[in-house]
Amino acid sequence: MLHQEAIENKNYIMKLNYKNIFSLLFVVLGVVSIQAQEEEKLATQDSVAIQQDVVKDGNAKESGNRNVMLNAESNTGPREVNIGLPPSIGGITILENNLPVVYWFWPEMSTGTWRQSVGLERTGLLKMDGLANTMGDLGFGVNSYTQKGTKEFKGKAKLSGSHFGWFQGDINVSGPISESGWSYSAGAFVNFDPSTYDLGFNNYADQTQIYRIGLTKHFKENKGDITFAYKYSNSYSLTNYAVFEYGPNGEARELDDFTIGRDSYLPRDGRLKFLDMVSGDNYWADMDGQSATSEAHNFDIFGNYLMDNGWNFKYSTRLHIAEASLMYSAPISIFNAGAGSNFTFADTGEAYTGQVGTQLAMNSPRIPTTTLMGRFSVEKQLGNHDLTFGMLEQYYTVDDYHSNRSFFFQSVEPQPRRLIGTNTDVDGFYNYNVGGEYNNGFENKLSIYGSDSWKVSDRLKLDYGLHLRYHKMKGDHYTTPRAAGLVLDEANKQQFDHDWFHVAGKFNATYNVLNNFGILGSFLYTEENGLLGDYSGAPYPNLTKSKSPLGGLGVFWNTDYIQLVSQATYLNKNNYLQGLNLVNPNDDTESVTNTIYYDIQTIGWTTDFVLKPFKGFNLHYLITLQDPVYKKFNFTAFDNEYDYNDNSVQQISKVLMEIDPSYTYKDWRFWASFRYFSKQYANLTNALYFAERWETFGGINYKYNEHISLGATVVNFLNQRGAKGTINGAELITEPDPYYGRLLTGSYIRPFTVQASVTINF
Repeated sequence: MLHQEAIENKNYIMKLNYKNIFSLLFVVLGVVSIQAQEEEKLATQDSVAIQQDVVKDGNAKESGNRNVMLNAESNTGPREVNIGLPPSIGGITILENNLPVVYWFWPEMSTGTWRQSVGLERTGLLKMDGLANTMGDLGFGVNSYTQKGTKEFKGKAKLSGSHFGWFQGDINVSGPISESGWSYSAGAFVNFDPSTYDLGFNNYADQTQIYRIGLTKHFKENKGDITFAYKYSNSYSLTNYAVFEYGPNGEARELDDFTIGRDSYLPRDGRLKFLDMVSGDNYWADMDGQSATSEAHNFDIFGNYLMDNGWNFKYSTRLHIAEASLMYSAPISIFNAGAGSNFTFADTGEAYTGQVGTQLAMNSPRIPTTTLMGRFSVEKQLGNHDLTFGMLEQYYTVDDYHSNRSFFFQSVEPQPRRLIGTNTDVDGFYNYNVGGEYNNGFENKLSIYGSDSWKVSDRLKLDYGLHLRYHKMKGDHYTTPRAAGLVLDEANKQQFDHDWFHVAGKFNATYNVLNNFGILGSFLYTEENGLLGDYSGAPYPNLTKSKSPLGGLGVFWNTDYIQLVSQATYLNKNNYLQGLNLVNPNDDTESVTNTIYYDIQTIGWTTDFVLKPFKGFNLHYLITLQDPVYKKFNFTAFDNEYDYNDNSVQQISKVLMEIDPSYTYKDWRFWASFRYFSKQYANLTNALYFAERWETFGGINYKYNEHISLGATVVNFLNQRGAKGTINGAELITEPDPYYGRLLTGSYIRPFTVQASVTINF
């Protein structure tokens, strides 16, 4: 299913595609990334093993900062956080005011309506156990909070840019309105980012505007406050790809006539043609036009009230109304067209010979979605217990979601030109709506949850919680095969109606053997069945319950000079659904799409420490060793039985390292971040792989005075190249030799990039 597999491209994932036009399903979303400014360095334990910050009070619901916003791909979203599973299973959920910024990322991306901004009062990382207990979901969460009105005037502005022409303006002001406790907040965020390549048809690869306004009432006697906030967002963002050569050691070799990160592989004119699978009309869409732009209105009411009995009542509600658009030109394969191949340029009619790229065009134009959410909780410290009880409601509806598809050919060069071939129409397009998607309906999730942080003694602390969720899903879909020229027929519409009950929870324990040394244990559990997107294709989905237990055991050591935690973990994800596009290894003209259910098991060990050997110097180091493998992975294809039990999971490094040194002297701060990823397997047989790689960041911050701060960041200062992902069409290949020297396409790490920012407080 596209909505599942597309998650696999959240970061600089190089999806490599061959032969099969359906292999687009693994390339689509390379657009989740956000401002890589060091002063916003949101921290994370970048491993499944680190479940709990070991702090003196033993109760940290949100982590501090460790580079979640340093994204190697672009400036538009948080990095991918490793949890020992493919990113399609668990990763980063973005929340604002304790609610998801979007219910589901498809068709509305989180970064279309949320960006790291001075319009946010604070941002933190919600750890995996916290997300499991409060949302019932698996992964980490970036939790941000809207800037409320303030009792005194306060202003903050930030200007950012890069030597490639990126400009970002960000401002927020707040202050009192009356002596009765009313105050205001207003802000604007604009982003004009050309990225690092020249599109040709537009100056910017990302153009986003977010405007905020809010009113806050502060209650007397510091009883709390209530905020009424409105946010408007308008955003489009494009995903570029690169052409490179696959080498025998898993490396991506740069071509002489195509510079990775500097050249665009998007169509020169930025125009794509589709057949609307609902109306039956043909239309042209511009990659920077309304068919690629998402627009949303967000209404929040949030705050807290300290009751007379000591309980703190917290509330957050949201009405989110959007018209979401998705538009992509995704590479599939590259082949050589010789003399007599009958390819011509669409713009001139001139004959063309040479390398031809097969492309998928995708468009979901202005899909209406409505989300109504609310979270209500009470908290109180009772003796040695820190209690929380809450309720979460999430209602989501989408009207006639559909993804129109078409295919076309283009030249293999910077700013490629569209080609007309024997099997295309007069504009160069073919196979309209092959693999197209459609669903319509609503989901409702009603949850109750509770947690307790219990200081049993001076040495023993327990943190545990339970989440109970009722999930209702109802709608309609079409079982019509997604064949060429598909226009949906109402006669083939079918209804579906499901409801499920899910259990999630956490249990953490720390025991101080000595004052600064102790042992820790952790366990979390989540369940899920299905989403509306599971009905996007023609086959009836298998909605078997998927269960995810995760357990860990380790030690911690805290002194004035070192804070260390080392933990071993076990994680299992069962009944994971994946659609595989398989090519017959004995006949590459024969292909089939299989839906397969399997388990993934990850055993890992992580050590994470912060070293402070002398004043001003700080060194963070993390190393993860893990062994993610497939379980119950058996299927039949091309009259053969395949068994991939105990094979290594694709796209996951077995060795991860992160090294983050920093030094502060007076008003100066110097910092760097190094990330190492060992080789990653690129097909199911583990015959093909991508070489190990490094990601590097560095920067300088200077506080000029109490009002002005300056920052400079260098992204990829070692100018690394690297690939990650899978090689589609090669899932069953057992010998790697035929792939050496082939031209592949995929996304990439940004080239050497210098960014600068100035922050003004007034």
